[in-house]
Amino acid sequence: MTKKQRAATVLAELEKLYPTVPVPLHHTDAFTLLVAVALSAQSTDRKVNQITPRLFEAAGSPFKMKELDVSEIKEFIKEIGLANQKAKNLQRMAELLVERHNGNVPQTFEELEALPGVGHKTASVVMSQAFGVPAFPVDTHIHRLMKQWKLTSGRNVVETERDAKKIFPESSWNKLHLQIIYYGREFSPARGSQDRDFLTKMLFKKE
Repeated sequence: MTKKQRAATVLAELEKLYPTVPVPLHHTDAFTLLVAVALSAQSTDRKVNQITPRLFEAAGSPFKMKELDVSEIKEFIKEIGLANQKAKNLQRMAELLVERHNGNVPQTFEELEALPGVGHKTASVVMSQAFGVPAFPVDTHIHRLMKQWKLTSGRNVVETERDAKKIFPESSWNKLHLQIIYYGREFSPARGSQDRDFLTKMLFKKE
């Protein structure tokens, strides 16, 4: 298969497997999604989903979050990695959302990435899933599978995102990045048996 054919096969097979793909992180609006994605760095979605209900009950808006002390926020999120820094980031993020954006989550990459603890991947998830703006968030799992499928020679997630945007139609980006994540978890985990990874076998069966 050519690279273009492999990309088309990936797209078709993942659409069959995952015709609908909920965002793995539990949230109710753009702010809670932003917080959840920021917390997921160096942690798992499952763990984030376990701790956010209590956090969001206490501070489900920037106005409420900014009123909490950093130590109070840390108490809610202490079970996840980098809790100290994340608590500081969330408190300052909430302050800036109120000061700069009247408590609303901004809808541009530049404004999102200017917030503490918000990198390009986090901004991409919020832009795509909260606001429907075409984006292709690439994490280490997507990077690994894209290389496995020989759809990128990228040395890092930035280069892999660039290649993904070239090879897949823009209309597929917001859904496809989630489909790849779900596929990786179910069929091709980073650690563990790759025996169920039928898609990789399908792509390279003649090579």
